[in-house]
Amino acid sequence: MYIPSRKTVEAIKKNFPIGTRVKCLNMRDDPYPVPAGTEGTITMVDDIGTIHTRWDNGSSLGLVPEVDDFIIISKGGGGNYGSI
Repeated sequence: MYIPSRKTVEAIKKNFPIGTRVKCLNMRDDPYPVPAGTEGTITMVDDIGTIHTRWDNGSSLGLVPEVDDFIIISKGGGGNYGSI
């Protein structure tokens, strides 16, 4: 399991603000992945760097930056992350 440093998590939060639209290209380690090409909206980044996403197909699987392949479609307006 990949666990990024605190500095890396802060960079992920900065680069992937709440509301950012993304497209999944490949989820490698999930037995029931979001299909390639599915688009979604980032809802938060947690304290281990998982990018929680509300997918347009109804799924809510998170993206793991060092594992999953995805692209940014458009940047969101951001928001307050806080801790969970």
